[in-house]
Amino acid sequence: MTMARMNRTPAFLLNFAHALDHLFLLIFATAVAAIAADFGVARWEDLMPYTTGAFVMFGLASVPAGRWGDLWGRRRMMLIFFHGIGWSAIGVALTQSPWQMGVALTVLGAFSAIYHPVGIPLLVQNSPTPGRTIGINGLAGNLGIALAALSTGLLVKYFGWRMAFVVPGLVSIACGFWFARCAPPEHAAPARKAATQVHLPRNLAIRTFVVMVASATTGSLLFNFTTNGNAQLMVERLDGLVTDPAQLGFLLAGIYAVASLAQLVVGRLLDKVAVKPLFLGILAMQIVVFYAAAHTTGWLWYVAAIVYMVSVFASIPFNETMVVHYIDNSMRSRVSGVRIAVSFGISSLAVYLLGPFIKASGFTSLMLTMSAIACVSALIVLWLPTQAQLQAGARQAAP
Repeated sequence: MTMARMNRTPAFLLNFAHALDHLFLLIFATAVAAIAADFGVARWEDLMPYTTGAFVMFGLASVPAGRWGDLWGRRRMMLIFFHGIGWSAIGVALTQSPWQMGVALTVLGAFSAIYHPVGIPLLVQNSPTPGRTIGINGLAGNLGIALAALSTGLLVKYFGWRMAFVVPGLVSIACGFWFARCAPPEHAAPARKAATQVHLPRNLAIRTFVVMVASATTGSLLFNFTTNGNAQLMVERLDGLVTDPAQLGFLLAGIYAVASLAQLVVGRLLDKVAVKPLFLGILAMQIVVFYAAAHTTGWLWYVAAIVYMVSVFASIPFNETMVVHYIDNSMRSRVSGVRIAVSFGISSLAVYLLGPFIKASGFTSLMLTMSAIACVSALIVLWLPTQAQLQAGARQAAP
């Protein structure tokens, strides 16, 4: 299955799957206060560690998911994704204790791991403008984050936290049947198709891969800290101004919806300008805005939150674009799987530590820590080969 043969409906479903992937991973963080009350847990912070398994599996399971995507077929793996994540979400809704929920969320995380190493390579293969395609896909994923805040807030308020898992679970299962009907079959798995099209000398390939993994790790730390902590951070910073869960959900969804547009802009720019200077500029923005947000409250904090989420979302397309430019299609799922396994495996610590960290030090310290993480990201990206070095190396390595 190639983009040339793929009509708009399968492409839409692949983008929508990205939205679902992020939505499912953030339902718990958005509804954690209601879940804690239902389970008799005194503080929501004490419940946060139980979701760590989901994020650990989101990373670790990316390796076999990527391998099976390349060797067995990406279309088949996407069918497993739609049905697996849908039924496991319904399983989460049936849990009756924190430990049961922890196990169910871990299973959900394993199925959620399929999308990034499989769905994105399937979407961008043979795309003439991969940056634009990745930007649109990133927008869809981030709108899923916004939808998680909006749908979970409404469903928790009117139907309870369990329906916040059941409703999107049923939607995902329906999408799986739809994808099976409209996505054309793959005649051969990607690893068994045409000869290699991308060539890089070993030293530049290793250097680029190391930068991709390291920068993805620090970026994932920021992504997990913000997307899992913003709901409760907003409660604290808007205390006395907004208290209704549905209104808070709308405000949080607004942050994510506005910030999501950054990926469209960055995606288009990545088809036209060099990766390294653009990436460094966005990381510099992160350093400044996280530091500034740490010292604000009320509606001024809300504005700062929009800006720092713009910077977090704007950094996401870079690694996917480097994979497309410098990794051959026959092995993109496996390379992406390894990168995601390392970066999300390490950054899952952010989810585990989030509750205890905030309980001990507060949100101000968290935002200052995120500013420091952005500094580390910038230092990592300084080691990225320039566009000229990569192009020269590719010419030398070509047969």
